[in-house]
Amino acid sequence: MTTTHAKLVRELKTLRKGRGVHGKIADRVGPDLAAACGITRADGPSAARQKLVTRLTELVEQLPEDLQLAARAAFGLIPDVRHPLYQDRVTWVAAAIDRDSRTVRRRVDEAVDQLAELAATTTRRDAGGWHTAELAVAVALDQGQPEVLERYQVVVDQDGVDRLEFAAVFPVHRRDVDVHLLYGGTLQERSASHERPGFVLVPAEPLARGETHDFAIRYRLVNRDVMRPCVLHVPERPCEVFDLRVRFEHDRRRLVRTFDGVLQRSDGEPDGSQHAVDRAGEIHLRFRRLLPGLLYGARWGGSAVCSARRAS
Repeated sequence: MTTTHAKLVRELKTLRKGRGVHGKIADRVGPDLAAACGITRADGPSAARQKLVTRLTELVEQLPEDLQLAARAAFGLIPDVRHPLYQDRVTWVAAAIDRDSRTVRRRVDEAVDQLAELAATTTRRDAGGWHTAELAVAVALDQGQPEVLERYQVVVDQDGVDRLEFAAVFPVHRRDVDVHLLYGGTLQERSASHERPGFVLVPAEPLARGETHDFAIRYRLVNRDVMRPCVLHVPERPCEVFDLRVRFEHDRRRLVRTFDGVLQRSDGEPDGSQHAVDRAGEIHLRFRRLLPGLLYGARWGGSAVCSARRAS
């Protein structure tokens, strides 16, 4: 357990006491939790509470389903469950899921540990000058030269945005792929890892806060051998929807390992699930409310060939 993680665990356990997020924010939010929520000294009680609730809510959504109800109740994030004492909220959850209070407290402790890890390793949805409303990726592997099409719709969060930096969602050496911007501005390359080409999209005019902007990129690989067997996306900024389609060649029995918002692990394979391709040899995945730093996508080859760590 890192120092930051340990501090966040202590601060989250302090926050869940009493009325949770509805208590006195100045007395209940420690410095590490405030930093994770973007709370500054200039924020008044109302703004600080809003930032706290927003950040905790988006983190709770990344928890396993069996921990989400316990976490929401523990911190007072359920509108109808604003009991003045933490134990009262634990009792409410116990009755709702037909378990004893001891089981609920264990789930809350597990949730707190995972929330601290998420808070320490991911950035807020509102961080940065823009975020992705939708990224749609189509991968065609049933031809001699595999192709990948990426379509972006982004939303601008501040005035005067004149450049959008992004990276391809699949690892490949830049020399092995032909890149063509279909529409949306002017494309420039940025210095990045040789296994994941990075670019700067310059729109025709600077973008204003609240605007949406669309652009699309087509990648054509020189041959099948250079395409690593994965699309592993670790977003650099928030993304509301990531739509992924992969078309395989005459392989209806293939199993694909998928990753939906999992933490990358330095000691081995991250948690994922198995999906079979359909009768047409395709797989269609749709991920929602992606957080920066977490892993999303699919892998259909060995982890030694296409590791999650390469995606970061």
